[in-house]
Amino acid sequence: MLAVVLFWLWRGTLYQAAEQAPEAAAGTSVPSPAVTVQVQNMHAGPYQPLLKVQGQLQALHHVVVRARTEGVVEQLAVLGQAVAEGDKLLTLSIDDRRASLVRAEAERALRAAELQAAERLQQKGLIAATELLMRRSADAQAAAALTQARLALDDSRPIAPFVGIVDVRHVEAGDYVVAGDALLTLVNADELKLTAYVPQQQVAGLRPGLPVTASSLDGRELAGTLTFVAVAADADTRSFAVEARFSNPQAWRLAGASAELNISLPVRPAHRLSPSLLALDEQGRTGVYVVDTQNRLQLLPLTVLAITPDEAWVTGLPDQLRVVTRGAGFAGIGDAVMVQETAQ
Repeated sequence: MLAVVLFWLWRGTLYQAAEQAPEAAAGTSVPSPAVTVQVQNMHAGPYQPLLKVQGQLQALHHVVVRARTEGVVEQLAVLGQAVAEGDKLLTLSIDDRRASLVRAEAERALRAAELQAAERLQQKGLIAATELLMRRSADAQAAAALTQARLALDDSRPIAPFVGIVDVRHVEAGDYVVAGDALLTLVNADELKLTAYVPQQQVAGLRPGLPVTASSLDGRELAGTLTFVAVAADADTRSFAVEARFSNPQAWRLAGASAELNISLPVRPAHRLSPSLLALDEQGRTGVYVVDTQNRLQLLPLTVLAITPDEAWVTGLPDQLRVVTRGAGFAGIGDAVMVQETAQ
């Protein structure tokens, strides 16, 4: 009987050892297999932000010459004619303006002579002070009338206010014009200006003096400088007006054309990443997977400055970091990982 009992106990212990693993010793843990990720050491570099807005190019000097007096057009400059500053652009009929000038000159000479005589008499005490004042007033009125007569004659001969090209003729010989009528349009396209509007979210970094380029629709490009940034936004669009100036030494016909204004903002440090490395966290923020100093996986939030299909410039990250390029999806945030570094 004793032999049978011992044999039965031995058989039960053998079956239990075959079906159950031995318990681990107290204070020890069984490590789980670690995920291997590929990382790349990255450093922040200089990034040149570029703000792009659409605008319109205009000639820096562009004026519509208008009539300052009435008359019949007798002569006018040829369309496309180059004129210098001070050149006569147009001739209006003189009518009675020449005669008015002659009368005004004679009247001024008379009043001036009367004033001189009155002043000599006043020195001798032979004329009252009020009489002398009347002579002075009459002389001043005659001088003003002479000035008006000369201006009326000059206004019948409009001159060019600057060097330019006659771009438009609004009248023809024989037309009758009055003060305020458009006569000619004079343009000087040696310098161009571009006006555009910048959204309020992007105006903070703008200031006069920043380098800019203007790209026309046909691919031509001009280099210039930002000269103006509005202090207040437009009430309707909530955008800020900006203006840039460009030299046009090749005399390109770009005045009035649409163009893209590229404003080079101050250089700032940023990281250049592949767009495929960007990810979203639980709050929907854009970030990138990195490995910290303890080889644990982290997802750091960032701000995208610019992105194309080939590259993304981002900011908000440490200057130096190890970016996960492969394997981030096989581990959780905070998990320890095996690191395999790859060259840039």
